[in-house]
Amino acid sequence: MREIDWGKVGREAESHVFQYVWKDVVLYALGIGAQIDELDFLYENSTGGLKVFPSFAAIACGEFLRKFAKRVEGNRFLHGEQMVHLHKPIPPEGKLTVEGRVANVFDKGKAAVIHFESKGYSENGEHLFDVEHITFHVGAGGFGGDPGPKAVPFNPPEGVSPDVSVSFKIPENQAALYRLSGDLNFLHIDPAYAKLGGFDKPILHGLCTYGFATRAVLYGLCQGNLTRFKEFKVRFADVVYPGETLTTEAWKESGGRYIIQARTERAVVLRNAHALIAS
Repeated sequence: MREIDWGKVGREAESHVFQYVWKDVVLYALGIGAQIDELDFLYENSTGGLKVFPSFAAIACGEFLRKFAKRVEGNRFLHGEQMVHLHKPIPPEGKLTVEGRVANVFDKGKAAVIHFESKGYSENGEHLFDVEHITFHVGAGGFGGDPGPKAVPFNPPEGVSPDVSVSFKIPENQAALYRLSGDLNFLHIDPAYAKLGGFDKPILHGLCTYGFATRAVLYGLCQGNLTRFKEFKVRFADVVYPGETLTTEAWKESGGRYIIQARTERAVVLRNAHALIAS
């Protein structure tokens, strides 16, 4: 079982510097499926400069999560929800100051639910993004803590076709590529380890699924304009296997808000999801 540093729960934010170069940005873009016609995200000399997918913010916050969970045991530490709120586009390289803290830990009986909050700032102090990351630590519940609020489900309108639907085929080698951006969990590469976790074969990283859906939101709802992308929050409902096709669907509400759902041929994999898009 993971060794959790419970002493950090509820403390003020700690900070670290996340330093990266343009090659890290391009590798990440390839890791979430970017193709050669998405040259603005792949070519360092593209017209207007290299762009960064908003979901890269979650990568920048990864070090804080790794410090909290000192010893990796991936099949007991499951991704529950993910949110990125983008204030300004992320620079294509440089140093980001990331402030992170454990906001809450709730007792769900069989698991502890851990809420991480992070903020990212540019080298000149501009507030670029906020990130929320919720994980289930299986086997760490039952400590008599607060069970936390009950989630209020919201679903696409029944019988109504989505306003936007974007499908991406997930290549068989996608998890092997995505892991090079920092998440080396054996669950996503080693068939024997995946079987120990109860899966038929290695699964796609949750944040890779989130990245593919982010691309769908950016192109389907923002027409590729990063300044229109404000927020994307999801709940992970099922796994994605490399080789499947991920379809991200959006239903327009009011005030730039969309209900989002993502599914494969086999299951709905992202639900209780929304995006906020500027006009």
